[in-house]
Amino acid sequence: MAKEIDRTRARGALAVIKQHPLMVLFAVSPVLIALGLVWWLVSPGLAILLLVAAVVGGGAVVLRKRN
Repeated sequence: MAKEIDRTRARGALAVIKQHPLMVLFAVSPVLIALGLVWWLVSPGLAILLLVAAVVGGGAVVLRKRN
C-alpha cells in the first residue's frame, strides 16, 4: 500500500512540474544564481562540483523523507 501512495505522489509531482515549469524554476532559482556566481567569481569546475553535490544532496533528502 505504501508503494501505491509513493507512485501517486510522484505522478502528482510530475503533473505539477509539467503544468507549472516556471514555478519550479522560481523554486530552484536561488541555487541557480549561487552556481552562476561561483562560476563567474571562482571557477567553473567548482560550480559543476557544487551542482553535482546539490543534486545528490537533494536526492538524499527526498529519499530519506520517503522512508
